[in-house]
Amino acid sequence: MSKKTPVRLQIRVATSADMAGILSLIGRSYPGMENYGVGQITGQINNFPDGQFVAIFEGEVVGYCASSRVDEAIALGPHDWATITGNGFGSRHDPTGDWLYGIEMAVDARRRGLRIGKRLYEARRALAERLELRGIVFGGRMPGYARARNKVSGPEEYLAAVRDGKLRDQVIGFQLANGFSPIGVLRDYLPLDKASGGYAAHMIWRNPYVDPDEPPAFRLPRDVESVRLATVQLQARAVKDFAEFVHNIEYFVDVAADYRSDFVIFPELFTMSLLSFETEALTPMAAIDRMTDHRAPVVAELSRMALRYNINIVGGSHPTRTEDGSVQNVAYICLRDGSVHSQEKIHPTPNEAYWWKIKGGSSVDVIQTDIGPIGVLICYDSEFPELARRLVDEGARIIFVPFCTDNRQGYMRVRYCAQARAIENQCFVVMSGNVGNLPGVDNMDVQYAQSCILTPCDFPFARDGIAAEASENIETLTIADVNLADLTWARAEGTVRNLSDRRFDLYRIDWSRGGRGVAQSTASRPMGSKAPGGG
Repeated sequence: MSKKTPVRLQIRVATSADMAGILSLIGRSYPGMENYGVGQITGQINNFPDGQFVAIFEGEVVGYCASSRVDEAIALGPHDWATITGNGFGSRHDPTGDWLYGIEMAVDARRRGLRIGKRLYEARRALAERLELRGIVFGGRMPGYARARNKVSGPEEYLAAVRDGKLRDQVIGFQLANGFSPIGVLRDYLPLDKASGGYAAHMIWRNPYVDPDEPPAFRLPRDVESVRLATVQLQARAVKDFAEFVHNIEYFVDVAADYRSDFVIFPELFTMSLLSFETEALTPMAAIDRMTDHRAPVVAELSRMALRYNINIVGGSHPTRTEDGSVQNVAYICLRDGSVHSQEKIHPTPNEAYWWKIKGGSSVDVIQTDIGPIGVLICYDSEFPELARRLVDEGARIIFVPFCTDNRQGYMRVRYCAQARAIENQCFVVMSGNVGNLPGVDNMDVQYAQSCILTPCDFPFARDGIAAEASENIETLTIADVNLADLTWARAEGTVRNLSDRRFDLYRIDWSRGGRGVAQSTASRPMGSKAPGGG
């Protein structure tokens, strides 16, 4: 009887589970260069899942190559790495592009004898052939240039000398051996690559199975990726105990699930009614501590409901004191697979900072769900375009905005900005707000909301960019079906293409880590008595 031994080396499509291994590999492969952030690798995988490959040897990531599709004019013209890769997120990926562009290639030096680089190039080549693309193009490092620059007049002469065998460059030599040919030098391609002087060899491989004289005719099919979204416009009401609060929330989860919704979202601060059964008046800080006591039971109940009703729940937000002692306004996202995720509010309003000492979080990232990556921006955060753009760069196609506003002006600030985020990022935005009054609970005196599901403004979508909206200031559940494939089509072939038309050569967003717990400069300027001042 034959005995099968386990596979030791595997080349496969990368997944989010490979993230830590990929980052570790790149850190080892390029020790003198800045590594990627988690968001950039997330974006590469989410924006073009089929184009990212890993080599796994005995359970360890030992190779990674990232790719995107781009138009020929961009691929073969002058460009730099940040511009053509969307600052490393792969967000310039064009599903109708006729060339496969190499964003990254990293191989573990300890495993070079396994021909991992060659195997990854073969996987990339097979993808180009399967998609009937014109070929593969990338900017290749020239790490020997800095040492040889006194022997040549410039990078062009150096590249020619390596091509003709007069000089040796390990990277270029490897690419030549794998069927790539140089068509020129890309200047200022990657300034931090000091060994290459910032230059790159413009390398190309042409697909022999595609006629170079035949114009490409890539069109995106109008597929259907239907998702049902439900937003709860919740009445702020007093409850006699925790069980009654859970009963009220579970009612809406149950109804949304009966309609077979994939997601249901609750408003910002929707748990504040838990303060209504306190027997004595609480100071703002005492109220936060009491809400912190409720955090774990609230998250446990939402997770139970997500599993029981088979629905993804965006749990509005809940003010809580974190382990380091700071106060955060946090959304808990409970998925129907049992996982629980959190997203802190990045920008507290002046009133939140003054009355509750809420401090802004330091990270915003997509959350992987069974429907795809999503993002959450809590109320005021929707008014800062950089946050939504980061989420979309990481692959989000739906952004949820739980909000809490006390008057129409505040609501309209959030509403107009949410609509702008839907247009400029070509994504869906789902808003959920509180209505009614909650006497006896500071900061929840009056509420104003008109919850809605917003779309980009183009032919596949609703006429006014509104898939559905609730009536003003009544408690209700609003549901709509959206087609994620419409977003893919609009980004590639829409009347306007905000994502691909960005001027990466002029501007970009650099996300700075850290800053958690830094006091907000607006904390000394409250507006109103104790209103939330949302939006």
